[in-house]
Amino acid sequence: MAMVTTTNLYTSYSPITTKTHNNKSVSLPLPPRTYTTSHVNFPVPVQKRTRLSTSAAITTTIQVDGPTTSSKASKTLPFRVGHGFDLHRLEPGYPLIIGGIDVPHDRGCEAHSDGDVLLHCVVDAILGALGLPDIGQIFPDSDPKWKGAASSVFVKEAVRLMHEASYEIGNLDATLILQRPKLSPYKEAIRANLSELLGADPSVLNLKAKTHEKVDSLGENRSIAAHTVVLLMKK
Repeated sequence: MAMVTTTNLYTSYSPITTKTHNNKSVSLPLPPRTYTTSHVNFPVPVQKRTRLSTSAAITTTIQVDGPTTSSKASKTLPFRVGHGFDLHRLEPGYPLIIGGIDVPHDRGCEAHSDGDVLLHCVVDAILGALGLPDIGQIFPDSDPKWKGAASSVFVKEAVRLMHEASYEIGNLDATLILQRPKLSPYKEAIRANLSELLGADPSVLNLKAKTHEKVDSLGENRSIAAHTVVLLMKK
């Protein structure tokens, strides 16, 4: 809405005209809409304009706001971005499975399912980008049917939901944080398996591995964590 504070206000068919301090005239056309003064509300039809006159001792202030935009999110966004995070304790007697690949180690992830920290946060990133409930809500650890389940099952369901919404992987960037073991020998196998599960070209998938510099449970080799950011593109 436009706010007009002035004196000597009246309606005519000419544009807004105001005189500046040097007695020059300036014309300001107004689009057809309802304007408000400090004293009166009045409509301005398509064929009409409003004229304002002031003396050299009186100033005129005209404020015209731009068109308002809806705060409601579009349901047909060309792309969506999601973030996933997961952390598991490392305990003896469990296999260490990362991205669907068995990684030799003396400890593995204690979890209700297979404890694949990378696939879990990839699933959460996809679900988050779609604005859906997280992995713990869709596959709760209170449900016995997910006991020891391969995390590839969760990925396939997330991919199905993604395709159902007409999105596909634009790119994915993941970071694994663990002190041991070193993942360099397994990174390509992990990325290849992730590519197959997601139905995405390996070139759009990035995987990084970091230590935690022997700080806290990650650095003391008592846990493993992963972060993932995913971009979904509209098909």
